[in-house]
Parts: sequence; C-alpha cells; structure tokens
Amino acid sequence: MEGTRKPMPVGVEDFKELVSEDYFFIDKTGFIRDYIDAKGKVTLITRPRRFGKTLTLSMLQYFFTAEHAVENRKLFAGLDIERAGERYMREQGSLPVVFLSLKDVQRPNYASMLAMLSLLLQEVYDHYVELPHPDKAKGTQAPYYRRILAGEGTEEDLVISLKRLMEYMEKQCGQKPLLLLDEYDAPILSAWENGYYKECIAFMRGFLSAALKTNPSLGSAVLTGVTRISKESIFSGLNHLNVCSVLTEKYSDAFGFTQEEAARLMEDCGVGDKLPELKRWYDGYLIGGTEIYNPWSVIQFVDHGCKFRPYWLNTSGNAILRDLLARVDSRRQRDLCGLLHGKPVEAPAMENFVFGDIRSSRDALLMLLMTTGYLKPVEMWKDENDTDWVRLQIPNMEVRTAYHSEILNHIVPSQGETLLRDMLRSMAEGDTEGFSESLSDILRDFVSYHDAAQPESFYHGLLLGFSVLMDGKYRVASNKESGYGRFDLAFFPLKENTPGVILEIKAAKSEDELEAKAKEALSQIGEKAYGAEMKRQGVDDVWRYGIAFCRKRVWMAGE
Repeated sequence: MEGTRKPMPVGVEDFKELVSEDYFFIDKTGFIRDYIDAKGKVTLITRPRRFGKTLTLSMLQYFFTAEHAVENRKLFAGLDIERAGERYMREQGSLPVVFLSLKDVQRPNYASMLAMLSLLLQEVYDHYVELPHPDKAKGTQAPYYRRILAGEGTEEDLVISLKRLMEYMEKQCGQKPLLLLDEYDAPILSAWENGYYKECIAFMRGFLSAALKTNPSLGSAVLTGVTRISKESIFSGLNHLNVCSVLTEKYSDAFGFTQEEAARLMEDCGVGDKLPELKRWYDGYLIGGTEIYNPWSVIQFVDHGCKFRPYWLNTSGNAILRDLLARVDSRRQRDLCGLLHGKPVEAPAMENFVFGDIRSSRDALLMLLMTTGYLKPVEMWKDENDTDWVRLQIPNMEVRTAYHSEILNHIVPSQGETLLRDMLRSMAEGDTEGFSESLSDILRDFVSYHDAAQPESFYHGLLLGFSVLMDGKYRVASNKESGYGRFDLAFFPLKENTPGVILEIKAAKSEDELEAKAKEALSQIGEKAYGAEMKRQGVDDVWRYGIAFCRKRVWMAGE
C-alpha cells in the first residue's frame, strides 16, 4: 500500500503556490546561495524541457524582489537558504526584478510570434510602469510606454522593450534591476520547426542584445532555455555570458531530482520498493557528471498511481526526432538503431551551434539531441587537437520509447506494423518463405523506389531499423567481427534455448542476379564462420539467411 502523501505539484510553476499550498516539495533554495556566491552578470542555464526552469526562476523572483519583501521572506523560513546564514538573507527583498517567460511565444508564423510577444509585454509593462499624467509627460518616454501598453508597439519598439523597461525601473527604484528571462529560446525552436527561423533569429539578436549587451541599466540577468544558440549568432559580443549547460558542473543539482531526492520522495510516498524500476525509467540524465532524474516524469509517475509510462514524451510532438528521420541516411540510421541497442555515438562537444546547421550537420544534430534530453553525455575527452569530444547514449527507458516509436513509424506507417511483426516472427522461427513474402510486401508498399535505388547500405539500415521490434528478445549486432570476417546483422537471443539469427545482405545489379546473390550471401555465412561468436556465447542453433535486393525486389535463401 502507498503511504499517506502530500499532493504532487503537477504543473505548479509558481514558487509561492508550491510552498504555501502544502505540495510535496524538494528544497532547491541552495541554488540561491550558489548564485549569490557566483556574482555572475549574465547567466545562461540550459536544461531539457520540464526540468523545473520556470519554477526555479520564480523562486529567484520571490527571493530577490523588493515587492512584498516582508511577506515573501516567510516563504523561505526553515529552508536551505535561510540556514545558510544572514549574509545570504540580507539579499532577500533587495532588488527590482523583471520576470518574463517566452515559453508561450511558440507560434506558426513570424507575425503571430510578434503578436504573442506584444501581449506578454503588455502584461509586464502593466505591472511595472505607472504612466505620468499627460500634462507632465513632456520629455519622457510616455508615448513609447503607451504604445506597448496598448499593444500597438512596432517591431522596432518590441526590440528595445526590455531595455526600456529596465531603464524605467532603475529611475523609479534607484537600483539596477535583475532580469529573469525564462525559456529564451522557445521562439527560436518554434521558428526553426515552422520555417521562419531567419526572421526570428534576427529579431531575437536585437531583442537580447539591447537588454543584455548595450544596457547600462542592467544589474544582472539569469536566462534559462533548452539550447545554447551560437555566440556568433545571437549572443554576439556578450563577453560576460556565463553558460551553465548539461556538460557543466556548476548548478548541476539545481534542476531535477538527485538520487537522494528521488529516494526520499519514494519513501515518503510508501513505494520505496519501486525505486529500482523508477531509476530504469526516469533516471539516467548526467548534468555535469551529477546523476539526475527527470522531475516531471517522477511527479507524474506518483500522481498516476505509480504506473510506469512515458510522461515526459507526451508533452511534446518529438519534432526534433521526426526532423532527423525525415533526412536519415544510412549512417544516421545505423547510429539511431545502435543507440537503441546500447551502442553509444560520439561527436565534438560543441554546444554553441547554429540551428541552420542542424539539418546538414550530423554533429550539430547530436548536440541538439543532447541538450534537449534525447541523449545523455556519458564521457568527455580531448583529442590530439585539443578538441572536446563527448560520448552519448539514450538516458533511460522513457526516452527509448520515443526512439522506438519514431524510428518504427518512419520505416513503416502504423498500418504496416502487423506485417512487420509477422515478418520478424517468421525470421525468428526459420520460416524462410514467410520471411521473404513479408519482406517483399513491405518493400512494395512502404519503401520508396528512389530509396531502394541506393546501394547495399540502404537495405542494411532498413533491416537494422526493423530490429527495434526485437528489443527485449534479442541483442542485435551490426557489422561485428566473428569467425573470419564481419557479418551484416546478427540477433543474439536473450533467453536460453532460443535460436539465433544471422543475416547477410547483397545488392544485385539486376533481378536476374537475385537468386545467385542470395545463395552467395548464404554460403558466405558458413565459409567465414559468422556463427563463431554465437557458439562462443552458447547459442548452438542459428537460422542463417542470405538476402539479395534489387530495388524493390528481394530473393532469400535460408537454412
């Protein structure tokens, strides 16, 4: 039975609500102490979505803002920041603070993006700006403020809106404000997905430069986001930018749940016995070397009666993975399927990428998958040229489901999955005829004639992609040494007394060559003793298939 527990703060992003309404609460106020000690001018913290970025900035707002300072002080009573000492609590309630979240500025086109941003700025200005009487407005910025408050600001007005607001607040309060900008890159991600990236990046460059670079009224700033857009692109000339990414030790435990915090939550809820499975599903993120659980998924898991499901993935359309698969080549297909079978990929650790490069650069794409949470860094090193490299893997079972479903949906639509399962069942049972018929049907119905015109690597990648459905039953290996050569694909059974499977693939130049090529491939399995590794691992029975392709035609020889 689950223990008596407090309600889970599902969707709660306001720190005051979280503390005041008696939700389950993990004390992360030690981040405030670390931030004060760091004394950074402009700090950018990147984490995957749903990792508590908005809540953390809300915590900073309630701590530092001079508005309602006495009332807000009560929110931190007994928490880590208060226990850290009076030196830190003297900073409480000491600053004017501007808090703006751009997470809702995700629109289908550029005009809609500007309209949504204008609405958000109306709300922020309405909170902070008190207009002088028209008779006393001469020589002031009152006409500009009125345009923003009325939602009538031009694009040029919006570019300088944050800068102008901070100038106003410095004059009113006699202090330079703290700027908290949440999900700064949300408009850029949306623009990249919807086809107005160039317009958006030009606007955001001016918007952020005015607020952060050419702004004498800026006290300090904390920005959060999923990605770090290239300095040369959006943060040009911002030399005081302190970036704390998923590869950085600084603030590594400030977002998400640590191992100890997750264990405490499970014990408090009376389900401590589920911790090992929780770890398999939602752990696995490495932030600056610190092991971190996805907080959204853990909270949703408890709130849904401790049922293991892909909660984090259901909050997104997985547009990044879909875009990757729309442009997949044989190398990327092998990378993706290798990841599903536990094989890592390596890439230069260049987090400051330009979105325009993602569709053409394998390395930029892998970095995007890392920063957005679809891959985790498991090792870093420098090569002989002093370039930083990172080794990447899928973080946990939850994210594996996204790869599994998206790869499968890319290879065959949902209506073809039954046919694919029938094909793999025939393959595993030694039914050469059924295997061949199903594979022929899949090639006919779901594979492009132009794709099938590619060389042997296409067919190799195609069959490797199919193997995602064998996950949990077989360990799939591709292009591995065994005997006197390298087999194309091998399925090592995970259960005893189950036959293994070896596939050797050939591409024929014409349909007349198909039968001979298939028999040649089958003979090659025996001649080069590709089954040696199977025998070494105790697998005595092995189904062997030689498969020959010519465009959308296939011939199979098996034994």
